[in-house]
Amino acid sequence: MASRLFQTVIYQMQSALNGKRAGVIDAAGVVISCTDVNLIGENYENQLSNARDTGDVVAGEKFCFKRIGSRSRAEHVAFCEGTDEITQMLVGILCVALSQIKQFYDEKYDKISFVKNILIDNIMSGDVYIKAKALHLNTDVFRVAFLIHTKNDEFTAHEVVSGIFPDKNKDFVISISETDVVLIKEVKEDVAQKELDKIALSIVDTLGSELMTNVKIGIGSVVSNITEINRSYKDACVALEVGKVFDNELAIISYNNLGIGRLIYQLPTKLCELFLKEVFKKGSLDLLDDETIITIQKFFENNLNVSEASRQLFVHRNTLVYRLDKIHKITGLDLRKFDDAIVFKVAMMVNRYLGSDNLNI
Repeated sequence: MASRLFQTVIYQMQSALNGKRAGVIDAAGVVISCTDVNLIGENYENQLSNARDTGDVVAGEKFCFKRIGSRSRAEHVAFCEGTDEITQMLVGILCVALSQIKQFYDEKYDKISFVKNILIDNIMSGDVYIKAKALHLNTDVFRVAFLIHTKNDEFTAHEVVSGIFPDKNKDFVISISETDVVLIKEVKEDVAQKELDKIALSIVDTLGSELMTNVKIGIGSVVSNITEINRSYKDACVALEVGKVFDNELAIISYNNLGIGRLIYQLPTKLCELFLKEVFKKGSLDLLDDETIITIQKFFENNLNVSEASRQLFVHRNTLVYRLDKIHKITGLDLRKFDDAIVFKVAMMVNRYLGSDNLNI
């Protein structure tokens, strides 16, 4: 369908091209539309140079090339015969016309663009069902959003993830930014969290091995209707942001497992500051040195068990008791008491949140 639209535009512009041969090359390097129909089907991939990767006109041996659209790496490239300045200007004009028709095609016929518009709130809720029906999309199936963050070019990550999930009628892989790709995955109604984690782990392992990059994935909530995938995507965004603050060492963070971190993330900064002042009336967390903080963390990890915590810290039991007494003296909280331990744990998380760059002001 896209090639027919491209062909229509090229035929209409043929007279303006001064008899020069011009056309469109697809992602495989094959000519799909051309003023000279004899060139359709020819492969020009080896002549494109870096035309897909730059927004500028690239001159080859016989043709000038320019990518269509503004993505970081184009699927389609326009070409025009010649390498002089006039030809470069002509191929630029051709790209403007083709970009407009491609945008029209994507918005009207492309499922990926439709789903992306839902994610970014670029479509009226009342139009979603009408559009979904026109695209033959099932509206009432269970889906979940995976927000994939990498340091690599999003096009490369997009291609790899698309290869893992090739069923374009059920799963949608969408580029959101230079570093973020979203997978909208169709799942069963009773899908377990461990199954979602397994899917995310397969993405982390594949991207890590093929792109040699660190990957973080936020998993949104499972939704039952296509109009709700925006909520799942936003939940995945929150999962990643909260994970940066409280679980930065984890590669996979699920919205449903954020616990108290989600609550703290949603609190106003002023309220968090008042909470810390109220808890630490005698002294600030800043008065505790690194050794003491490590002691506290290990004590919490071992469920307030003094013997087990001292064993893992490689210190005598009495040494740990001394440190806990020191903390009690500085802060007024005895971590051996359950209620005080809860307050201190929350206070540490609030303090970490206030010290992060993800403040919800």
